[in-house]
Amino acid sequence: MRTPNLWDVPRSTCAAGPLRCDSRQVVDGGGARRVAVVVVTYDSAPLLPALVASLDAGLAGLDWELVVADNASSDDTVARVRELLPGATVVETGGNLGYSAGINAGVAAAAPHDAVLVLNPDVRLEPGCAATLMDALDEPRVGVAVPRLADAGGRLIWSLRREPTLTRAMGEAFLGATRAGRVPALGEVVTDPASYDAAVDTDWAEGSTQLISARCWAEVGPWDPSWFLYSEETDYGLRVRDAGWRTRYVPEARAVHLEGPSGTAPGLRALLLTNRVRLVSRHRGRVVGSAFWALTVAREGIRVALGKAGTTVALKALLSPRLMRAERGPAWVAAAVDAG
Repeated sequence: MRTPNLWDVPRSTCAAGPLRCDSRQVVDGGGARRVAVVVVTYDSAPLLPALVASLDAGLAGLDWELVVADNASSDDTVARVRELLPGATVVETGGNLGYSAGINAGVAAAAPHDAVLVLNPDVRLEPGCAATLMDALDEPRVGVAVPRLADAGGRLIWSLRREPTLTRAMGEAFLGATRAGRVPALGEVVTDPASYDAAVDTDWAEGSTQLISARCWAEVGPWDPSWFLYSEETDYGLRVRDAGWRTRYVPEARAVHLEGPSGTAPGLRALLLTNRVRLVSRHRGRVVGSAFWALTVAREGIRVALGKAGTTVALKALLSPRLMRAERGPAWVAAAVDAG
């Protein structure tokens, strides 16, 4: 049974910037382990009933609180949260600040905890999921634990990822992501179904369902809000790895991710591709980043020549020094569309 409102913590936002959004750890060793469930919402009202309905069974055996960081929804998301779970903490961020900033705001408002469970609103936990993930955090230097994910039809979601590299980008360009992903050196997305049958460490994992230990959070720091959307979980996962922590895939823990459309709108595709270039430059250096940019431009140019929808906007964004340097956010997406 869930224990609501275990601690009286004021609601707040993380307006001071990422370096001050600290994860507060439990200081005593007694009782059930405590989890801050952090959900970032944006016009998410229709998704919330099923999410909330899955939490009691999904977090069985743990003390937990729900913290919802709402990025200025225009629907009744906030009212719906308070109706469904009156004990939840709601953080109204005051704007569409992006996924990372929402996570940071939620963690900053949470009571002391042993771990943070980051969830998308369209995730539904299977019974016992969180406790199984929590057990994985007891392994040496496991800082992040992720479950086996299925879509609404029960099909396996390829959620495991390798570090983006120039070689993997070329492999996916020539072979396609599915075939390249079966070879570790050639694909970023792990696409061999057998790879999802046993527990394994991974460079990073898709960000919809992640249990992060408070100790790992304290050492690695919060998520970087400069991404706004796309590449934020890649950046965080690589930072976790580079700090000497492990991201552990736990197939016995299960969840459903409904997976809405991603990166299909022209402005969002532009954001996705330009953020990937930024990511590789940041983690692999300027020379590799420049080569990755050139390959991305070439691939998108071919898509434009083939008449693929939405590609002109992305190509122009990649070729615009102003957009490549500009701060990401809703205004950036609008500017990319206008430029395209």
